[in-house]
Amino acid sequence: MGKIFCILITGLTLLYIGMTNVLAVRLLLINGAGATFPYPIYSKWFYEYAKIDETVNFNYQSIGSGGGIRQITEKTVDFGATDGPMTDEQLNKAGGEMFHIPMVAGAVVLTYNLPDVRANNHSPLRFSPDVVADIFMGKIKKWNDQKIARDNPGVNLPDKKIVVVHRSDGSGTTYIFVDYLSEISGVWKSKVGKGTSINWPVGLGGKGNEGVTGLVKQTPGSIGYVELAYAVKNKLPYGDIKNSAGNFITPSLESVTRALDAKVDTMPSDFRVSLVNPPGKDAYPVAGLTWILVYKNQNDKAKGEKIVRFLNWAVTDGQKYAPELLYAPLPDSLVKKIEKKISEIQVR
Repeated sequence: MGKIFCILITGLTLLYIGMTNVLAVRLLLINGAGATFPYPIYSKWFYEYAKIDETVNFNYQSIGSGGGIRQITEKTVDFGATDGPMTDEQLNKAGGEMFHIPMVAGAVVLTYNLPDVRANNHSPLRFSPDVVADIFMGKIKKWNDQKIARDNPGVNLPDKKIVVVHRSDGSGTTYIFVDYLSEISGVWKSKVGKGTSINWPVGLGGKGNEGVTGLVKQTPGSIGYVELAYAVKNKLPYGDIKNSAGNFITPSLESVTRALDAKVDTMPSDFRVSLVNPPGKDAYPVAGLTWILVYKNQNDKAKGEKIVRFLNWAVTDGQKYAPELLYAPLPDSLVKKIEKKISEIQVR
């Protein structure tokens, strides 16, 4: 009886050890942090990829592009994420060669809280580039300003103060938006400039796309900039913006794709490119790529291999999930270049 009991205990111990080993394999955790702009698509990808590879879990902190760049530079995460490419100075501080891997393209939209205008079926509003710059510079202070009225004939604009809402954290969404403002306004470029974090002339700050969305929703007369999916999800209106061809363009999957198509052939080998104010009569002017940041040399073999496999999946099969979340998938010609770059990642 004692012998049988010992065999039983031994068997249970081995079973426990075996199950522990399986769980250990399954719980290989890959940590990432950064941009809120792609958070909806990244969440979808991590969920779907877990069905394909049950040995890996992704933990992603949506803290803004500035935080993503900082954490990957400090090597406290396995990958970073940004919508504003790292500068040469930031790359030099990274302590190793950093790759920018494009994932999808998306739109930054102007969203506003004007219930009376919406009720009168005058949505979306239209904005010329000079109007956008003047609003965020604090030069246009009222919704019934003649410049806004010029873009929106027949709309009964309210005599209401404009409340500007912007990001308070280091943000790639901010980078895309102020990159656009610097492109279309010499005054903005010289007085404010561009970056993931800037000194705003006016306005209230909200953390993340979520924070800006929340402030706009609760503040009548407000206007802010968010990634398209956040405006749609929260049922906020968003404006048409006049592009470089002089056409007012609605942010959409199609108009962002046109913006991306305009830059594919001239994209540099490191993929650090701006999509704002592109040529093309149907291109949306405030669009941008979002990148995952990874070191070329991966010192953790197990994690490095998993990251490489995930990246290859995301830029190919994973692209089918982009349209439903209002991101523009990468064109095949660009995917081939990205796959080549991913193949250069060294896993030790």
